[in-house]
Amino acid sequence: MNYLYQQKRSDTVEERDIGGIDKIVGFHIRLAHGAVYRHFTETFTDLDLTQKQVSVLWLIDDHPEIAQADIGRRLQMDRATVMAMVNRLQERGFVERNPSKIDRRRQTLHLTEAGHAALLAARECILDHEDWLKARFTQAETALLVEFLRRIHE
Repeated sequence: MNYLYQQKRSDTVEERDIGGIDKIVGFHIRLAHGAVYRHFTETFTDLDLTQKQVSVLWLIDDHPEIAQADIGRRLQMDRATVMAMVNRLQERGFVERNPSKIDRRRQTLHLTEAGHAALLAARECILDHEDWLKARFTQAETALLVEFLRRIHE
């Protein structure tokens, strides 16, 4: 059990009272994001991968020969961020760039053996992380939560 969780359980009702901000949806989304991010970071400590890097590896694995620009569009990230991330993944030996077979002006990406192994390890951590998160909800609530979150980001 992490320190932050222990601290929250020992707070008094008065210490947990945040006043009118308690009715602000965005505030609760920020708090939820922070909790999920902290747990993700704790779960992934040994892998030395970020959430975005795992998402990129997963997307490349699901769509071999995907173009870098397509990754940015699908993950809603700007070109510079995607390029820097792919560069880091390539430096680590996880990703290779190749000219597109369809359009030589574009580069496509695929995972190396090391990249695939890193993704497999990451998927195990993601399952642990998802179990932690989904344990707070029923299956129906989880589906509804995903639907609600999708309304915000799509």
